[in-house]
Amino acid sequence: MKLTIIRLQQLSAQDRVDLGKVWPGKDIAALENGLDEQHRLYVARFNDRLLAAVRLEISGVQGKLYDLQVREVTRRRGVGQYLLEETLAQNTSLVHWWIAQDGSEDPAAIAAFMQACGFHTQIDGWVKKVMSV
Repeated sequence: MKLTIIRLQQLSAQDRVDLGKVWPGKDIAALENGLDEQHRLYVARFNDRLLAAVRLEISGVQGKLYDLQVREVTRRRGVGQYLLEETLAQNTSLVHWWIAQDGSEDPAAIAAFMQACGFHTQIDGWVKKVMSV
């Protein structure tokens, strides 16, 4: 089966279980209740299981990304980069992107990953500007 990036608007029981593995300790029910047109959830799905997820908050032409996480057993296979690329591609009206630098992972690894995704460092996170179509 192919890895696909989709926007989830409603979660199945299995989605909740999988997101609990992606984001251990996160209140998935509260996350699900907060989804709307300005607060979106994008996931990487493979064989009917979620391997990675990112939250997107939209304000005008700016997209703020939060909680980008790939399940540890799936890391270093391009899933996170594909998730970011497709999230940006599915939101072409957004031209200014920002993602928090939360310090939860190895800073050098995160820096290399974000640079590979075309983001540039900023004091409180990473930014990327794209040309509108």
